[in-house]
Amino acid sequence: MNTDRLWSVVDSQYAAVADLLSSLTPEEWRRPSLCTQWTVREVAAHLTMQHMGPGAFLSRLPIVLRARGNLNRALRDMAVVQARSLSDDELVARLRASIGSRRPNLGVTRYETLTDILVHSQDIAIPLGRDLPVPPDAAAAAATRMMTMHWPRPFPIKQTLQRYSLSATDTAWHLGTGPAIEGPMRALLLLVCGRLVALDDLTGAGVASLRAD
Repeated sequence: MNTDRLWSVVDSQYAAVADLLSSLTPEEWRRPSLCTQWTVREVAAHLTMQHMGPGAFLSRLPIVLRARGNLNRALRDMAVVQARSLSDDELVARLRASIGSRRPNLGVTRYETLTDILVHSQDIAIPLGRDLPVPPDAAAAAATRMMTMHWPRPFPIKQTLQRYSLSATDTAWHLGTGPAIEGPMRALLLLVCGRLVALDDLTGAGVASLRAD
């Protein structure tokens, strides 16, 4: 995926998430997301921090240090602080302000920025019963990155999925050998990022085997 196309998708997904969030009731903001122990509001707050500069990151360094090397804890703690400090409207405004940025976070590439918005948009939308489309080519680029990267630490499910054959039915994407798991690229991206709810939208001999793993 070329750079211009990647950032165009990032922008459109930020706009779509902002539109979705602006329509939520107070109760929906508090709903659990697909991220374990994260609310919809906390996931939204996390997304507002995807284009932090070095100064903003350094201001949050005490939170990172308190996590003692646990990246997931550090990310959640930062999101909780952000969620508490901003109103609903301010969170939506921050997301809209991210549109047009071409700066990934410190220590990651544009592919992590792409993956973050594609996956977290679904973490918000799916539990709320909303459909938020994902371009298959972008989901394919993100899934390839997740399955081939070594740092930051990939999702633990990566090692398990290496025993399966993953194939998209809506774009030209295939990875691995073994029992087949097939379906929309959006579902495959969610799967490689550890969202097992995606198995409900996938088929093939590997689905039952993976559920039993």
